[in-house]
Amino acid sequence: MYGDLAIKLVQHAKRTQKLEHLPPYQTELVRSVAREVRELNKECTTLLEPLDSTFNPSEDPNTGTRLFINHLYMRRNKRCLLAYHKTRTDKLEEMVWNGNDVADLAAQQRSADSGQGNGADMGNGEGNSSSLSPEEEEYVRQYGELLSAYKGKWTDIDLTGSLEPPRDLFIDVRVLKNAGEIQTEYGTINLTKNSQFFVRQGDVERLIAQGYLQRLN
Repeated sequence: MYGDLAIKLVQHAKRTQKLEHLPPYQTELVRSVAREVRELNKECTTLLEPLDSTFNPSEDPNTGTRLFINHLYMRRNKRCLLAYHKTRTDKLEEMVWNGNDVADLAAQQRSADSGQGNGADMGNGEGNSSSLSPEEEEYVRQYGELLSAYKGKWTDIDLTGSLEPPRDLFIDVRVLKNAGEIQTEYGTINLTKNSQFFVRQGDVERLIAQGYLQRLN
């Protein structure tokens, strides 16, 4: 039935809001919904061809009702498509602001889904190793460049940092994965996996957000 596929997209979007990662792009589902819109539009065009500009739906209620229902289906499908893509772009922008490597995370998530046997159901259908569509990858790249240019005007302020003031200036952290050396106000720290440090929170907030470090209570 018309509209059923679009509802599935909305359900995917709702699940995406509750996840930390971004699920693979539903390429085939999006294409099917767009194809449905084109079919409905074609049917409307066919119905209107024999009619003149003075068509009165009350004189031909059957045709008027079909046109009205088809337009409702098309409008709902478009709204569902917009909601699905808006949810994903919001998630992508949040990840970029948090300093995450979106392309790397997308590839990791794609591999994890494939390893669990979900590739056929959740894949983007393009044979791509990423869970993002090509358009999303380009969007992330351009958004990242735009954000870098914006932050470049405020080099003395970390615009991606937490909006809440820290309770402690210094915190204990554990290194979850090798991050190399970082330069702090008190010297250089070599972040090797499983090591622990007592550092200034402002020096490692970005690394915590990116998953390199874990804050200890």
